[in-house]
This record gives sequence, structure tokens and C-alpha cells, in this order.
Amino acid sequence: MDNTTAKAINYDDLTGIIRVGDIVIVNTTAVELSLGTGGTHFVIFNFSNQSKNLEGKGHIMKLRYTPHQIRCLAAEEEDSEYHDVFNNFKSLDNHRVVIGTLHSMLAPIVAMLKWLDNSIKINYLMTDGGSLPIHFSKTVRELLNKKLINKTITIGHAFGGDLECTNIYTGLIAAKKILKGDVTIVTMGPGIVGTGTKYGFSGIEQGQIIDAVNTLGGEAIIVPRISFKDSRKRHFGISHHTRTVLSEIAKTTGKVIIPILDEDKNSLLKNQIERLNYHNKYEIIYYDGNGIQEAMDYYNLKITTMGRGYEEDKEFFKTLGAVASYIVKGLK
Repeated sequence: MDNTTAKAINYDDLTGIIRVGDIVIVNTTAVELSLGTGGTHFVIFNFSNQSKNLEGKGHIMKLRYTPHQIRCLAAEEEDSEYHDVFNNFKSLDNHRVVIGTLHSMLAPIVAMLKWLDNSIKINYLMTDGGSLPIHFSKTVRELLNKKLINKTITIGHAFGGDLECTNIYTGLIAAKKILKGDVTIVTMGPGIVGTGTKYGFSGIEQGQIIDAVNTLGGEAIIVPRISFKDSRKRHFGISHHTRTVLSEIAKTTGKVIIPILDEDKNSLLKNQIERLNYHNKYEIIYYDGNGIQEAMDYYNLKITTMGRGYEEDKEFFKTLGAVASYIVKGLK
């Protein structure tokens, strides 16, 4: 384009198979705005392949009432072999559900879990708060290829998981009753919407997920967003995202895992927690998150968050290490 070569992603489910020489229309908006799509454009129409294959099972549409709506078989719909699982559901039976926000939380938690206990069976539930196609996530592909996670579920308008579900409640039921893992990790896909306002961020869904886990009888293990390297004051220490979710959005309880850091940093975190009176609502657990870098290195995972790796944002990663270490202790 404009005498330069550019990278674009084609989702076969949306625009069909693409071949060398095809003439396409490309959405370039995110790259032009320098947004976090990995520097890629997206094919939105292929003049050389103008029909979509509508064959397949299911009566549920994702991306509904848009030109790109796609058909899928939701695990809970009547034509599904799993339909009765949902009708007969009683409880998650204290199934451990790790509830994060950023997609970058997924791989470090998985790595630490498997590093500490390779027998743990982990499934991943992706919400529609970020990327809608799970195919966009290089992290998920890598975790599946390395057999670090077992299966995936996509809910809402997110699509492409091993199982499709219509909402967080049926997604959680599917994770426990169909996939039968030891731990389910819930985060949005790559990308998070943020506006610099109190309520204007897609990670606010964490509060609703906490409540869904408790409604269904699961164990909510809450991952706080913690950093001492983010230049934005509102994200320093415990991020305002986490503070808003825990103080105002979530109506039920859960276990909030805080990493053991040096005295000054833990003092700041404790002050934030005490100011918002979390002790009366949540179980606050301080746990050692050391070893997280070794775990990621062991599986050769090069994970960054907001462009920062472990050396640039140790506290963020130690939080994830603490979450995983606490879970493994509880499973033994």
C-alpha cells in the first residue's frame, strides 16, 4: 500500500480463505492511531473470494447484526451434545477460578502453575473485553502448542475457542463440567479499553466475573493489577482499575492475592488496602511470588505487559507468581 509492504491479518471465519494475488479491502485505522494491534492491519473484504461458507452446526451468531456475523454452535444450545449439562447444573463445587484483567497475566500464571506442579490441568476462558478472535493471541497459541493449557472457551462475542458460550455463567459451567480442569483462568483477550476515567475501562468486567463465580459456587481468586513502574499515577501500586472493581463493582467476596515485596512497597500496598477497607469484604492473602522469572524462562515464554518485561516491572510479575504459588499450595 502506498508503495510499501504492510502486514495484515485475515480471519478465515470472517472473510474466507485468502490467496496470493487477491485484491482486498483493509482496515488500517488501529495502525494509523498507533493502537495496540501489534502493528497489523485487518482484511475486511476479499474481492477475489466474495462468499463466506455458512455450513456448519449451531444457531448462535457472534458479532450479531454486523456484516461479519458468524455462526457457531454454543455449548449450551439445544443442538449441542452438552445441552443437558447446563440444565442439570447445580454448583461449581468450589472450582478454582483465577480472575485477571490484562491478557498479559495469563501466561505467567500458567507458567508458574505448571513449573510448580506439571500435573495441574488448566483451561482458559477468554471474555470479549479485548480481542474478539482468540486467534489473535500469540500467547494462547504458544501455551496450547507447549501443552501448558488444555482447552479454551470464548464467551460473549469473542470467538474461536474449543468451546463457544454465550456468557460468563455458561462459560464457567462449561469449564468445570465439560472441560473438567483443576483451574480455570479468566481474562480478556489481547488489548484493554481504558479512558483514564474511573469507570471507563473494559477491565471493569472483573467485578462481574467475581460475582458470577460466587453465584455459581466457585472459589474466586482475584488477581490485582500491581505495578511500581507505570508512569501513570493512577496505576501506581494497586491500579485504580483494581481499586474500583474491589471497592464498588464486585458485590461478593473472594481471595485477593498480594505479593510479598520489600517493606516500603508492601507498606504502600497495605495503606491502599486499608484506605478502601477491603479486609471487611475480601480475604487478603500475602504470598511469595518469587520464582516467576525462572518459571517463564523454563518454558521459554517472553511475556511483556505494556511493553515491559520482568526486569522492567518485577512487581507486576511477582503478583502473578504469588497467585500461582498460592493455588498450588491449596491443591496439595
